[in-house]
Amino acid sequence: MIEIEQLELTLPSQAGPVHILRGLNLAIGAGETVSVVGPSGSGKSSMMMIMGGLERATAGKIAVAGYDLATLNEDGLARFRRDNVGIVFQDFHLIPTMTALENVAIPLEFAGRRDAFERSADCLAQVGLGHRLSHYPGQLSGGEQQRTALARAFAVEPKLLLADEPTGNLDGETGQHVMELLFDLCDKDGTTLVLITHDKAVAARCGRQVQLIDGRIVGDGRRSAATAASASATAGVAG
Repeated sequence: MIEIEQLELTLPSQAGPVHILRGLNLAIGAGETVSVVGPSGSGKSSMMMIMGGLERATAGKIAVAGYDLATLNEDGLARFRRDNVGIVFQDFHLIPTMTALENVAIPLEFAGRRDAFERSADCLAQVGLGHRLSHYPGQLSGGEQQRTALARAFAVEPKLLLADEPTGNLDGETGQHVMELLFDLCDKDGTTLVLITHDKAVAARCGRQVQLIDGRIVGDGRRSAATAASASATAGVAG
């Protein structure tokens, strides 16, 4: 699903070049759930942005779902994201003048789906918002807005879901509910998940944990089935 070789990202600044990513090597298989952990400023979000075709690497290679991202122009990257990637951010990024149904339908309409609104209604029902289709983001709670964002991300049945601190703006109980939905949806669809989180319990639920420090991967380990099951049970009790 994802192949990264000697990936680098260097950005200019008034003080000189800033090395964000320093020679990353990483392979993620289809259907894997991978948490990405590390201190703020370690390059986690930058790596995810490159995976999603939202940022270009300075050097190295990255292929996602069979696409060599370095060879795609901006239109090609847009099509790649449309057909393969769902993204959920800490901020919900919903369009305030559109209803929940319309927000979820956006990527489907871009993809030319004739059943865009039917599919959107179904996705919202899957996250427990079938009764909120006509509500605007300002009429929804934070948890409901993030569930709407989840429905939008999964609407196009992406091969890869990128989630950057998706519960960062939510209280503990609401965040737990959103994470349960996220893992359930990934499991149901066989979606590859790359999840940035500072929550150790959430990270432990993934089958694999990658640790970044100062733009380098310093840890990459798979969790045993028993450990993952224990983390899931602990999270359920906490919720």
